[in-house]
Amino acid sequence: MATCPPFKVAVLVPDGAADRPLDELNGRTPLEAASIPRMDEVARLGRIGTMATVPPGMPAGSDVANLSLLGYDPRTHYGGRAPIEAANLGIEIPPGWTAFRCNLVSTDGERMLDYSAGHIGGEAAAGAVARLQEALGDAHTRFFPGRSYRNIVLVEGDFRALECTPPHDITGELLVAHLPGGDGAARIIDLMERSREALAPSADGGRPGADMVWLWGQGTAMKLEPFAELHGLEGGVISAVDLVCGLGLLAGLEVIEVPGITGYLDTNYRGKGAAAVVALQERDFVFVHVEATDEASHMGSIEEKVTALERFDEFVAGPVLRFLKEGGHPYRLAVCPDHPTLISTRTHDPAPVPYAACGAGIEPSGANSFSEETARGGGPAFDEGWRMMHHLTGAVSWCE
Repeated sequence: MATCPPFKVAVLVPDGAADRPLDELNGRTPLEAASIPRMDEVARLGRIGTMATVPPGMPAGSDVANLSLLGYDPRTHYGGRAPIEAANLGIEIPPGWTAFRCNLVSTDGERMLDYSAGHIGGEAAAGAVARLQEALGDAHTRFFPGRSYRNIVLVEGDFRALECTPPHDITGELLVAHLPGGDGAARIIDLMERSREALAPSADGGRPGADMVWLWGQGTAMKLEPFAELHGLEGGVISAVDLVCGLGLLAGLEVIEVPGITGYLDTNYRGKGAAAVVALQERDFVFVHVEATDEASHMGSIEEKVTALERFDEFVAGPVLRFLKEGGHPYRLAVCPDHPTLISTRTHDPAPVPYAACGAGIEPSGANSFSEETARGGGPAFDEGWRMMHHLTGAVSWCE
């Protein structure tokens, strides 16, 4: 096991927060337009730079990017999004089977209208998945409920080589142009098309209903080296999404439950911040992830993205920074998006993201704010983003 660093470590992740300058914000990014004094303070107290969380040629998704943020090289450890989420749901993937992320989506029969079926509610989603299992489940296919539109299906066979497109990347586009491709695709496309028979559209609190499933993010069972052995720290993750919680479980971290967190704009920011402080009182490490900034980007809503950033800053970054500064224990704190999610395209982008880190052994670099522009002028820059966690948790000085 690695030697335990003599400080506490917190990593705060506003999912998809990084972006590009927007005309609607007078050439500023949402990070530059938002009032985020606590994240700005992290940059002033320490260093700011860029990190490439998505290796060249890999999908710019939260699975790959958060794996990087936890200190694992995605090129050697990544095995697909669905197996990570399945781990959090307690779903065992048998040998010779493939897990798929199973989105409940809304279409008009030809185009993708909503990758989340209007962020379908939990009860309606569970009912939809039960109908899918009854109609389509058999000895070779099993459907499992997750959270809201995010569900899992296991299919017997090896479908890892299929080319599948995330549904949040094709809003408004023709379905036929993005159906799975490659050997075995016909089986998966047939499941997607037959799902319409089981999902008669219905309203969910005034929101559009799910009329089919979209399968993607496939993979087989995966394992990770325990986080404690890599970094000498034990702690937990706080997130509302199965993906991040699943990574935490695979890494041997505790998944810390927080009432009222949703993975959407209405999540319990205060609860996450308070739980992070409690975790740091009892443990040496906490990883806090908030999905709302990413969801706002997929919606194409500048206003909601700015609001989500400000709430993250006030209710998550604020209490964690205050506790660490006043707690009397050496610490290191990092704030970093996992990947950019662009308002202009409503999709993820593989570009490097800004990070800010302060605390023990991290000398201030003179930055005044936390943004994409200030990060490009800072350092060190991590061309392999997974190395930042090793640097952050190592008992060494932060250097260029």
